[in-house]
Amino acid sequence: MVCFIVWTKHQRKLAEMEMQNTAQRAAEYAASNKELEDRVRVLERIVTDKGYDVALQIDALRDQQKVDDAQSASSREKSVN
Repeated sequence: MVCFIVWTKHQRKLAEMEMQNTAQRAAEYAASNKELEDRVRVLERIVTDKGYDVALQIDALRDQQKVDDAQSASSREKSVN
């Protein structure tokens, strides 16, 4: 009988610790989810405020990156020779 009482108390403590752990993880997920929602709102605002111009700006940045990469490759070749 004593063993059963000790085992029951132990199981109760394990359950309480698991509940605390679960609550802590839920709070962390909620905070993370809130941050992601805020970021999505900002992105939505950027897209809707500027319209479709964003795609053109992204393409321009990609083109600039290609030019920068080509220039750095050319500089490296010159320094090697």
